[in-house]
Amino acid sequence: MKKYCFGVDLGGTTVKIGLFDAEGNMLEKWEIPTRKENSGMLILGDIANAVQGKCRQREISAEQVQGIGLGVPGPVVSENTVNMCVNLGWHKFEVGDTLRALTGIPVKVVNDADAAALGERVQGCGKGCDNLIMFTLGTGVGGGVIVGGKVIEGAHGAGGELGHMVIAEPEEVSGHCNCGQTGCLEQLASATGITAITKKALEEAGEDSILRSKPSFSARDIFDAARQGDPLALRTTDKMMRYLGRAAAFVACVTDPDIIVLGGGVSRAGEYLRAGTEKYFHMYAFPTMKETPVVLASLGNDAGMIGAVSLVCGR
Repeated sequence: MKKYCFGVDLGGTTVKIGLFDAEGNMLEKWEIPTRKENSGMLILGDIANAVQGKCRQREISAEQVQGIGLGVPGPVVSENTVNMCVNLGWHKFEVGDTLRALTGIPVKVVNDADAAALGERVQGCGKGCDNLIMFTLGTGVGGGVIVGGKVIEGAHGAGGELGHMVIAEPEEVSGHCNCGQTGCLEQLASATGITAITKKALEEAGEDSILRSKPSFSARDIFDAARQGDPLALRTTDKMMRYLGRAAAFVACVTDPDIIVLGGGVSRAGEYLRAGTEKYFHMYAFPTMKETPVVLASLGNDAGMIGAVSLVCGR
């Protein structure tokens, strides 16, 4: 009888692993380091050892495990093949088949942002919503798009790469995005992006700002300054939320979501970010979508594991 599942969220620094029952309820979670040496070829072996070690500890046989859901930071095709994970040193290969050979357990693979979106849909702020857009706002901008209860992968596994919509003119941003383009949402709405926008504004403007006295500052510092009424921080965060709201409206024209979710580290800016983004989304949205809510993600760092395991426990 299949009693257990594993959900794995593979990040650039740590691998988060959860043991779940067959209904998708988390029983235990832990982390292991992501060893990127040797072009990332140690990673799947480490995950296999961690899963097998937990099975031995709890006296679980491979036959009792329904599957492993694995979220990875790159495009995924057919719940098995990763096209590329630049941060891990991976090129195209069959991640699911490889991990299954190491563990003897069925494996389904999903993009990490898609996994987070699935997690919010099955247990978080989007519970019960079959149509959902999620922006993960961190060092970069990721995204997950769910339509009819299913993640949109696309032909090349790049469905939901929301951070790489070119949404600004080249003169509005500095330099190039990691993808090689100029004007991507990631350059404007990520922690890196809002910091770069604010630094540029400080250089160009002579006005006083709380941030001017800081030798370095983070996205959190910028949002804190905006909440304190700092005019420059108010202006740069407003610019960021305008682009994010506009991007959400673009995607909504294609998918018509029940809900738009903001997650990732930048979403800790909370209600200020949510309300500002929703204001601009409603400004740009197609008329019949203007009441679609923008909400904050609720599962935190567990979202990826919960979403990944939902692929194998049937939730």
